Amino acid sequence: MAPIEKDLITMRISIFVSAIAFGVLVSGAAHALDAAAPAAPSAVDVDVAARKIKSDECYKQADLKGLHNDARRKFHRECVEGK
Repeated sequence: MAPIEKDLITMRISIFVSAIAFGVLVSGAAHALDAAAPAAPSAVDVDVAARKIKSDECYKQADLKGLHNDARRKFHRECVEGK
């Protein structure tokens, strides 16, 4: 093999290895950024959480009033609706 061909092959291998190393570095950084930034809760999640809190409060009020069965369900429905 001629020295020029040998240098050309060595350069191509070097470029290929450098490209692979750069790809690994960039993908690792991207994964680190994804893991570091927690997702903000969506509006739906916040709404569901607020309704759960309100529902729990209404059930506690029903317990304090000693309500059971249909009266409890009716009170809970009206309490959650804000009536």
